[in-house]
Amino acid sequence: MSSEIFAKVQRVLEILHTETITDATSLESFRIKYLGSKNEIKALFGEIKNVDNDRKKEFGQLLNDLKQAAEEKFELFKEQLESTSGSQSATDLDLTAPVEMFSSGSRHPVSLILNKIINIFGRIGFTVAEEREIEDDWHNFSAMNTPEDHPARDMQDTFYLKDSTTELLRTHTSSVQARIMTTQKPPIRIIAPGRVYRNETISSRSHCQFHQVEGLYIDKNVSFADMKQTLLYFAREMYGPQAEIRLRPSFFPFTEPSAEMDVYWGLNNEDDYRITKGTGWLEILGCGMVDPNVLINCGIDPEVYSGFAFGMGIERQAMLQYKITDIRQLFENDARFLRQFSGVI
Repeated sequence: MSSEIFAKVQRVLEILHTETITDATSLESFRIKYLGSKNEIKALFGEIKNVDNDRKKEFGQLLNDLKQAAEEKFELFKEQLESTSGSQSATDLDLTAPVEMFSSGSRHPVSLILNKIINIFGRIGFTVAEEREIEDDWHNFSAMNTPEDHPARDMQDTFYLKDSTTELLRTHTSSVQARIMTTQKPPIRIIAPGRVYRNETISSRSHCQFHQVEGLYIDKNVSFADMKQTLLYFAREMYGPQAEIRLRPSFFPFTEPSAEMDVYWGLNNEDDYRITKGTGWLEILGCGMVDPNVLINCGIDPEVYSGFAFGMGIERQAMLQYKITDIRQLFENDARFLRQFSGVI
């Protein structure tokens, strides 16, 4: 029995030495036959159980030699094929053939605005924090001072996972803030960009998915004045050195006091009158001092630390920056629309 198995290995070795290749197809056939996941050599290893005990070591060495020979021959064939294909003379090329033109790609307007926002805040020490889009109820709501019976939950119509009352698609990137505050000690200075989801009717001004950037700064002696100066810096980097802002009282469950920030857009043309409703002021983001209850929920002592948070929609910023009138264009992947942003950095 052992003699027959050894003879079978010898026949494979003899065939291996006679193999030749002429092109990439035959090279791939050689690889599959001798080195693939179901190659002939691997099948021979299964015969070791049928070899006499006193010859198993000899048989194993023979198979290893066969495998090494196959690998060496494959590398030799590969080098020969590459050297042959690389030896084509320049005179063999038709230099008069027309060039096939490829249209260049472009960055998506949401990506352009997101990168700009990240760069602005990065210059004053904010780092990027990212987390999961499928979130649990505690990090998305409860940790951010929004318990189950809180009326503020009605402000965000939530997508829950099938057959679950605790797993959901995050409604804001505030959940990233909750996870950072529960795993890191202050000082904390982050921005959290990402996609969020809300069960809203899709129209020219709203969508069931969109992108946010939220910011968080936690440290000792952080004040409302620190927040205002940070946001003024952002506005002037984003909209120009002459940009002016104003803060109006508002409500968010996770900040107290809370405010809406407007930037003065101006009244230079009909579009300005339309988007600012004739006031010249345009709402840009929401902000406020982190509610002490949020700090307590996340294990941070509000007697020692304070902080501020802010958040804005990236699509809204992109629509303003590039005068896009329909948010749906940002999600339809129409090449004609996206091609307008070629060369924009």
